[in-house]
Amino acid sequence: MNKFGYSVAQPRVIDYESNDRSLSEYLNALEPSFRRCIECGGCSATCTAAAYTSFSLRELHVLIRRGESRKIQSALKKCMLCGKCTLVCPRGVNTRNVITLARNFKVSLNNAV
Repeated sequence: MNKFGYSVAQPRVIDYESNDRSLSEYLNALEPSFRRCIECGGCSATCTAAAYTSFSLRELHVLIRRGESRKIQSALKKCMLCGKCTLVCPRGVNTRNVITLARNFKVSLNNAV
């Protein structure tokens, strides 16, 4: 098959059943505005950290909802908590509190292990 210049692609399937969505449930309980996010990208467009790093609050939000915790830890460290994202959010999501709670959740998980 390789003689034609292509190969079979690996499947890109997300197994939601095996993902740990405890962080999403934790954030929904302590910050109810987290549920209102429609992932419009306004927060990522104004983010100061995104201008200099690969940080995207929108992508982080998607990862949290999906329960894909591999990338969450490194992304949380990049946020500078400047608050621009909170100011431009059309749904009034308190993104600073979401980031702070997510950081505290990860710290408590790391200390428990």
